[in-house]
Amino acid sequence: MRLSRLGSFHQSRLSFMRVLTRRMAGESWDFTRPIFDIDQTGVGYAVYTARGPARSYSLIAFAHDLPAAKRSDRVIADAWDATFTLFDGVPTQADIDRLAQNVPLQEAGRVSAKELTLSRANRSVRLWSHVVAALAEGRQPDADQINSVGYLMRTTAVYGSGKFGAADRETIADRSELTVPFQAEMLTVYLIRTFVRDLVQHMARVEGGDKAVALDSAIAQRLGIGNSTGLGMAPFIVNHPVLFNNWIIAREEAIARVRRVQVATADELRMFDTLCARVAMSVGEWRSEHPVQVAKLADLHDDLRQIQAYRKTAFDGEFPWNRLWLWAFKSLSEEGQELVASLMLEPYPDLVDGLADCMADTFEKSFRIDGTMTVGDLRVILADVYGWAADIDWAAAEHCARAWYVSAEKLEPRLGERFEEPIAAFEQPLAPARDAVSLIYDLADIADETLVATVLLDHPEHRQAVKRAQLTRVAPYGEIRDNTISAAVMPIDMLRAKLSFFGAIHFDPRSDRWVRICMYKGAPYPEDLSPETSDLWVYPTGCA
Repeated sequence: MRLSRLGSFHQSRLSFMRVLTRRMAGESWDFTRPIFDIDQTGVGYAVYTARGPARSYSLIAFAHDLPAAKRSDRVIADAWDATFTLFDGVPTQADIDRLAQNVPLQEAGRVSAKELTLSRANRSVRLWSHVVAALAEGRQPDADQINSVGYLMRTTAVYGSGKFGAADRETIADRSELTVPFQAEMLTVYLIRTFVRDLVQHMARVEGGDKAVALDSAIAQRLGIGNSTGLGMAPFIVNHPVLFNNWIIAREEAIARVRRVQVATADELRMFDTLCARVAMSVGEWRSEHPVQVAKLADLHDDLRQIQAYRKTAFDGEFPWNRLWLWAFKSLSEEGQELVASLMLEPYPDLVDGLADCMADTFEKSFRIDGTMTVGDLRVILADVYGWAADIDWAAAEHCARAWYVSAEKLEPRLGERFEEPIAAFEQPLAPARDAVSLIYDLADIADETLVATVLLDHPEHRQAVKRAQLTRVAPYGEIRDNTISAAVMPIDMLRAKLSFFGAIHFDPRSDRWVRICMYKGAPYPEDLSPETSDLWVYPTGCA
């Protein structure tokens, strides 16, 4: 649970995109496009409906004519190339008319409980122009350009869970298709990708007329949806300790199950070898100019060579995955170790996939502080979970240099310099280690048999720290074992941890505070989705 390790996670069988595509294929979801009303300037709207066994969901996409000067990935933007909402069911024209007045405004508009998500996206202008021009001239776009960018549009937000009037998570959490976290958001992005493909082909037909051709299906499959993710997402894993624990513990249980496999079959070993080669292609396409990620990618290239060499010489005998795991943690970088953790799960869907149903949180909101706990018992928990933090000099500037606060303008989390900006009064409780140490100090002279309730009557400022400590009894992976306000903290580690569980690839930090990623690259489009294509699409089979 150190940030450097969390910031090295990769997608896996438990990633939410893959859980969704497996479910949709296994349940034979039906996809239609009842409306595609886009004019010759690329302005209009479209509706894409996904029908599962029990319910339907519809993406309503609005395409806009965005002046170049207004195109921005920053959260302060107020206009986008396209805006979206995921509608619960099939919309009427009245629904579409209502949403047309609100969805393009994003934060400035309002949606209703009939909408599950709100999103927006901008074009990757250079690649978009290249693809439109190529298709309009009757030829396919350049494969190198496709692979170097990886997406035609990138989202700058996919809001859900009650934001701006959308349905609360609690109202849909008991639906089997949405029980796994973030399934509505992942469905939104999956359908956005289809809309983007259709829109670029439409614009090519407008420009090229009869000469225009459709995008080759193999090339289209190589295009995902980009995303720019910033500080707004970083505090999520601190603010949801039980939920994050459930993600981590499902992953740890999956790894433990595979490590306990006594003998690997020839097919299982063959799959591992094949996916090693395929992931090497993906890593070869992974680009970044951030010095931290550049160094990690260099390590990862070397790690892949070592993994393949190890596989050729030391994989016979009993408990091969456990031996691989132990070797990796002695021999590879954290980036390589975490890649091994993901790859070794792939041959074992029967051991792993069912754990996805354990990743939601149905507990934290109902949790109440146990005031009958004694200070002695609380002290034991604090020493176990936060003992590492007690050795930090929290008065030293470098250990408390940052402060998390919420922007008044955008109501989004921000990270500021505590000693350079007047933000301390607005600090959010996102430094659990520091707060726990403060609690430890205040407990120093209190008798072990004293009840926690008595302590909190005198020190109500410690309620949050006590709650978090008590939650670790049911959520042992709920706490990051690192300083989240130090001068050296890298918020992108928190972003990557969460995004890896989404299923994102090709993490490209643009600073220590925001990152670009790619989603659904390689995934089958709705017309090609089947049990055979629904899972390993994340590992490329070759260049388009």
